[in-house]
Amino acid sequence: QVQVVESGGGLVQPGGSLRLSCAVSGMFSETIAMAWYRQAPGKERELVARIFAGGAINYGESMEGRFTISRDNAKNSVYLHMNSLKPEDTAVYYCNYGIFWGQGTQVTVSS
Repeated sequence: QVQVVESGGGLVQPGGSLRLSCAVSGMFSETIAMAWYRQAPGKERELVARIFAGGAINYGESMEGRFTISRDNAKNSVYLHMNSLKPEDTAVYYCNYGIFWGQGTQVTVSS
């Protein structure tokens, strides 16, 4: 059974930074892409960033620059470093591993 668990969300002031972590337990393959999505209230889920097995990265629209995705296959994990956060970054952030999804972690950017 594959489980995907996110951590690291919370409340941060505008301009601040956060690092989200996602760990996969159960069957893990380095060949499967890992990604972060987010969903703000009243909006559709959108891609933040995806990292492929070979290290290639896709960023969602307007995401590159303030968000950095990385993965550590030895730890079955993917990370999202978020800088210069804005109130509009407030959302539930979801980790995706193949067909599997985590439960999400809330990120709130507010003063």
